[in-house]
Amino acid sequence: MSTTTASSQNSAKTFFNNVLAGTATGIIVGLIPNAVVAAILKLFGNSPWALTLNHVLIVFQCATPLLIGALIAYQFKLTPVDIATIAAAAYVGSGVTQFNPAIINPATKAPGLYVSAGTGDLINTMITAALAVWVTLLIGDRLGSVKIVLGPILIGGGVGWIGYLILPFIAKITTWIGDLINSFTNLQPIVMCILIACMFALLIITPISTVAIGMAIKLNGISAGAAAMGVAATTIVLVVHSWKTNKSGVTLAVALGAMKMMIPNLFRYPIILLPVMTTAIISAIPVALFQVAGTPASAGFGLVGLVGPLASLDVGKMSINLLTAALVWFIIPIIAAVACRLVYDKMLHLYDEKQAFAYLGE
Repeated sequence: MSTTTASSQNSAKTFFNNVLAGTATGIIVGLIPNAVVAAILKLFGNSPWALTLNHVLIVFQCATPLLIGALIAYQFKLTPVDIATIAAAAYVGSGVTQFNPAIINPATKAPGLYVSAGTGDLINTMITAALAVWVTLLIGDRLGSVKIVLGPILIGGGVGWIGYLILPFIAKITTWIGDLINSFTNLQPIVMCILIACMFALLIITPISTVAIGMAIKLNGISAGAAAMGVAATTIVLVVHSWKTNKSGVTLAVALGAMKMMIPNLFRYPIILLPVMTTAIISAIPVALFQVAGTPASAGFGLVGLVGPLASLDVGKMSINLLTAALVWFIIPIIAAVACRLVYDKMLHLYDEKQAFAYLGE
C-alpha cells in the first residue's frame, strides 16, 4: 500500500470518527435533560411550573440536531463562524422543523406554519453536518474577508438545502426497518419477542430512533413489551460494562437514557453486539412467557423514565404484578449482562471492556 493511499484512508477514518464523536456528545446534551427530568415532572401532574418546565425541555430537545452539528464541527477545530454555519445546516437537514400548510398561522391568519417536533432524522443530521464540514474544509480560506457573508449562504443555506432534499430518501431507511420489524409480529411468540428485542437492542445504539419506529408501526401488546425489553437489555449491558471503565457521569448518562452516546463504539468495536444480543435474547424469553405487554408509546423507551416497566404494569388485562416486573425488567437482564461480561470478557477474552466500552465522545 502506498503512503498516499494509507494517508488517505487514515484521513477518512479520522473524519468518520470525528463525525461519530460529535454526534455522540450532541445526543447526550440534547436528550438527557428531557429523558431524566420529564419522568420526574409527571409526579407533579398539571402543576403550571411543571408543565412550563416540561415545555422548555421539549424545545431544548428539538435543538439536538443543532448541537450535533456544532459538536461535529468542533471536533475539526473549526472557527466559531464555521461551527455556527455547520450547526445551522445540520438543523435544516434533520427535518426537525417542517412547514405544515394545513395549519393556520394564528398571527397572520394565513395558511401554513413551521412546526418543530422530536429530534429530526439523526442519520440525515450526521450526513448533512459531515457534508457541511467537508465543503468548509474544501473552501478553506479562499473566501477571505467575505467568508462571514458567503459562508452561511453557501454552506449553511446550500448544504442545508441539499440535506433537506435528501431527507425523504434517508427517512425511508427508518420506514424499511419498521416494515421489517412489523413482519416479526406474525411469528411464534418466543421467536417474535427475540427478533424484536434484538432489533431494538441494536437500533438504540444507532442514529435511528426506536421511539419513532415504535410509534410509526404501532407496536402493541407483547411486541411492544419485547421492543422495550430490547432497549432495556442494551442499557443494562452498557451500564455493566461501563461502570468500571468510564467516569461515573458517563455511566449515569447511559443509565438515564443516553445509550446513543455509544454509537462510535458500535462502529469501532462491533463486538459489543455480542453481549448486547445475548442479553436481549435471554431477556426476551420471559417477555413471551409472562405476557409482558406495552404500548406504541413505551416500545422505544425501555428503562428510560421507567416507561417500559410502568407500561407493563398498566395495560389492562395483560398487566403483570410488581414482583414479575422486577424479575423480568431487572433481575433477569442484569444476571444475563453480568454473565456475558464474565464469559465473553474475563474468561474467553473476546474483547477488553476498557477498550470496547470506553466512551469515545470526549
